[in-house]
Amino acid sequence: MTFQQHLEDEPCFVISVAARMVGLHAQTLRYYERVGLIWPTRSGGKQRLYSPAEIERLRRIKTLTDDMGVNLAGAEVALKLMDRIEQLEQQLAKATQELNRLRPVPEVDRRRARPDR
Repeated sequence: MTFQQHLEDEPCFVISVAARMVGLHAQTLRYYERVGLIWPTRSGGKQRLYSPAEIERLRRIKTLTDDMGVNLAGAEVALKLMDRIEQLEQQLAKATQELNRLRPVPEVDRRRARPDR
């Protein structure tokens, strides 16, 4: 895990701040947690803490429901598909890197290398 990814997953916002950042009511965030759309971390005192990645997920949910008219079940399916696409893109990037690493260096055109022909 890179340092940037670690920061994205670091829980740091309480529910009131997270709700303000996204433009939703705190009760809406609690409901999203109950139905399994988000999974905030809990502090030692059982306080919900949201990471920047979870804030981004909340923004996606809000966009899907408010701007695109998708219901929560549809938003859940869309989020799962987006997550899967992201996983596949990462796998493709790794496979491309490996392919480039294994690909032999192209040979010099033999006709150009031999001036006697």
